Amino acid sequence: MRVLLVEDDDGVADALVEALRANGHRPARVRRGADALIAHRDADVVLLDLGLPDQDGLEVLRKLRKIDPVPVLVLTARGDERTVVRGLRLGADDYLVKPVRLAELLARIDAVARRSAARSREPDDVVRVSDVEIDLQSRQVVVGGREISLTTKEFDVLAVLARRPGTAVSRQQLMDEVWGNAFVAVSRTLDVHLTQLRAKLDRPGLLHTIRGFGYRLGE
Repeated sequence: MRVLLVEDDDGVADALVEALRANGHRPARVRRGADALIAHRDADVVLLDLGLPDQDGLEVLRKLRKIDPVPVLVLTARGDERTVVRGLRLGADDYLVKPVRLAELLARIDAVARRSAARSREPDDVVRVSDVEIDLQSRQVVVGGREISLTTKEFDVLAVLARRPGTAVSRQQLMDEVWGNAFVAVSRTLDVHLTQLRAKLDRPGLLHTIRGFGYRLGE
């Protein structure tokens, strides 16, 4: 398997590259987040450290998730609950805190690769709610047989809800998944995008507000 290691510590990186190679993988290593956002194209799985010299690893993960479904396993010294939860919500397939046992790391790599292969065999994700069709792969939305145009962020908000139709999604989760944080300024931005989204969909009752919690798509 082609494994992209994003790690700025030379000692850690050298040991991991050697171990991965010894176990039949083909590792490549980059030090910076900017390099990872290019090199991911040639990888079957990404091992991502969060303490990178040019940008936070969570931001790299957020950007990567917008352009590539490649499995990402976060491998970092940050073990606090908030960071772990944010990493998983932003799309990490797994999260390991250093120091990690080599056997466990190899097993986790195999596991995320298997899950990714299983997902790739599934049909394209098209969510249908009433006469609204949301294609999560092509990022297209059709309402009553007519395609409507959404901005990138409007679609991102809709996609978070569409992946869980009929399920309540908290404001915190929406903001974490779309923007990577839940600051007050982002909260106001979410309100604006939801207002615009409702107007463009023109389907009263499609996006339900759950007072004091969040939102739900459909019944």
